[in-house]
Amino acid sequence: MVKTLTKHGNSYALVIDKPILELLKFEPGDPLEVSTDGKVLTISRASDASREGRLAKSLAKVNAKHGKALKRLAE
Repeated sequence: MVKTLTKHGNSYALVIDKPILELLKFEPGDPLEVSTDGKVLTISRASDASREGRLAKSLAKVNAKHGKALKRLAE
């Protein structure tokens, strides 16, 4: 699929077709992370800091409760 940049005020916009947005489950207002390696533009869902915090808290709880058993299983 070839897309063209569209003038939007003093900037340019890339219009993403609705089927692609639905496939990726992106909705208006979703925070997206835009990055590049100098040749390729990558657009992805921005990481959710609160979700990462909950995960870290859960992992700490599991390690506190079952850390010794998990370490023995890893050996």
